[in-house]
Amino acid sequence: MKKVFRLEDLDCANCAAKMERAVAGIKGVNSVTVSFLTQKMTLDADDERFDDIVKEAVKLIHKVEPDCTVILK
Repeated sequence: MKKVFRLEDLDCANCAAKMERAVAGIKGVNSVTVSFLTQKMTLDADDERFDDIVKEAVKLIHKVEPDCTVILK
């Protein structure tokens, strides 16, 4: 499954790169891109575990940038 999530308060391109590397390390993630310019994360991951992967990704993103919020709509 592939889905795009909006990010709020992503402060820098370096943080976006750190988030991308962290989320890419989650088991079941096929690909991920985090764009500082568009303030979006595109996540492609296994359908069966997608919700769990998203929850783990949100935790990792918050660890890298505590002020950044992932909009899960």
